[in-house]
Amino acid sequence: MAMAVANCCFSVLSSTVKFRYSVSCRRRVATSHAPLNALSPKATNNRKRALKRSSSTSPLKSNAEKDSASQKKLPGRPKDEKSSLYADGISGRGDTGRPQLTGFKSFGTQRKDKKEFQLDPREQQVEPGHLQDAIFLNAVVKVYCTHTAPDYSLPWQKQKQYTSTGSAFMIGDGKLLTNAHCVEHDTQVKVKRRGDDTKYVAKVLARGVDCDIALLSVESEEFWKGAESLRLGHLPHLQDAVTVVGYPLGGDTISVTKGVVSRIEVTSYAHGSSDLLGIQIDAAINPGNSGGPAFNEQGECIGVAFQVYRSEEAENIGYVIPTTVVSHFLNDYERNGKYTGFPCLGVLLQKLENPALRACLQVQSNGGVLVRRVEPTLDANNVLKEGDVIVSFDDIHVGSEGTVPFRSNERIAFRYLISQKFAGDVAELGIIRAGKFMKVQVVLNPRVHLVSYHIDGGQPSYLIIAGLVFTPLSEPLIEEESEDSIGLKLLAKARYSLARFKGEQIVILSQVLANEVNIGYEDMSNQQVLKFNGTRIKNIRHLAHLVACCKDKYLVFEFEDNYLAVLDRKAAMAASSRILKDYGIPSERSDDLLEPYVDSLGDIQTVEQDFGDSPVSNLEIGFDGLLWA
Repeated sequence: MAMAVANCCFSVLSSTVKFRYSVSCRRRVATSHAPLNALSPKATNNRKRALKRSSSTSPLKSNAEKDSASQKKLPGRPKDEKSSLYADGISGRGDTGRPQLTGFKSFGTQRKDKKEFQLDPREQQVEPGHLQDAIFLNAVVKVYCTHTAPDYSLPWQKQKQYTSTGSAFMIGDGKLLTNAHCVEHDTQVKVKRRGDDTKYVAKVLARGVDCDIALLSVESEEFWKGAESLRLGHLPHLQDAVTVVGYPLGGDTISVTKGVVSRIEVTSYAHGSSDLLGIQIDAAINPGNSGGPAFNEQGECIGVAFQVYRSEEAENIGYVIPTTVVSHFLNDYERNGKYTGFPCLGVLLQKLENPALRACLQVQSNGGVLVRRVEPTLDANNVLKEGDVIVSFDDIHVGSEGTVPFRSNERIAFRYLISQKFAGDVAELGIIRAGKFMKVQVVLNPRVHLVSYHIDGGQPSYLIIAGLVFTPLSEPLIEEESEDSIGLKLLAKARYSLARFKGEQIVILSQVLANEVNIGYEDMSNQQVLKFNGTRIKNIRHLAHLVACCKDKYLVFEFEDNYLAVLDRKAAMAASSRILKDYGIPSERSDDLLEPYVDSLGDIQTVEQDFGDSPVSNLEIGFDGLLWA
């Protein structure tokens, strides 16, 4: 069966390729010098093995080692499923609650000690004579990044550092643009201009995970001498010529490839959690191209190269982040002094193509989309109801396929209109409710994910109680542990459940550090803890607060399926320091849990009796004409 693999264009200078699977799709990332997915030192770290539960090597990892470009077929996975990759090699993630039909992989840099990426002989890189000395090529620089990622399975420590290379370009005012996955978990970023042998230290000012864009600054005046910044051009049209410039695999000097714009539509971004506008091109994009600009025939930058699509049935499919998304990122940063993210409406929609369905809902016109579900954490929950039909967005008619007009003779997904807004903006929706038309206003804000796609602040939260290690469930943890060890029930919650309130987390017991005080619990791992001494747990901070305030004789943890773990409180407290010393752990909790606890969530037991136990079904998440907006 043909499998499609998408690559992200940034190269890594280390080794190992990791694969990431989801229920309906998988995304993989690799860099130009080495695949980032493979960069986890966990597989070869004996000390980590001693701390983790005893288990055999994950079949996902074995599959990755056999063939870094292949994908493992999961039960229930569509036969024609495609996947994409970043041009850099760093991992990408999809949207919670809506498995994507297409995953993406990024290539960044390749690791010097092991080159995994194979060039496609059909994709020849060219450097036309009339472009060779063009001034705008001098605005493209090479990025060297040293990454130190957290160890999500052992959250009190970091993984072994690795290096990667990618591309970036000058936009003026002492700033550069590149891909977010090129500088993910950075500890040092350096840049080098074309024709120069000096590397200059760069600082990451803002990182947009959802749109895969990062803003860099270089303070050295020497770096900017004689530099000319690029002009951002308009969104191109189909068949427009495009030139991609960067520092991909295959050499150290700048590389130019040419092609045409073959498609413009809302695209799944491998590294982020959003579906945003993307430009599909047929110019070759390879590891190391990530963060490099794409130009039109006038020398204007029309976007940022960031991922490609590989398949036995398709070729020459690369993706560029358009300047509309880039401008949104820059405007967001200028408005707020930081990047706040793309907003969403927060509703699950169904197409209304069936005439009988429209008649049943009393929709007279041939258009509109049905609201199947509303996210509790967003403003739409106070305005929209299940069963409403959205027929317009800011007076733009929404078609029955969930599309809206886009330029001449084109239509585009309804989500495009939402992505043009900023966090806090108000949208006016025309809806039909019980056969009556009305207009309502909704405040748009970024989605609140029950399971985080990326960890802000560098290190994941953790709490150790008498050897029991608690941490919030996150997508990086699932990727590191593999889906087999996480378990299908917990994985289904992670993929499909919605946050009931802001701040909600799925807190799990990730492992037990064996000690006489926790005898009988040593084999417990990756199980969700629901209650502590009878109180529902809201998040990891809430659990830490409950334990700190506990005066009872026993510490009682209630897990899924009514499984109990009970500890003598005094014995547990006495043993904690010894356990930390035995396992070389600096603290019983992460730094963020040392801050005073403030309960701003109220009594969650009145929010939802299921408390995150009612996941959205596969049918509701992107298959059979259903979509999130």
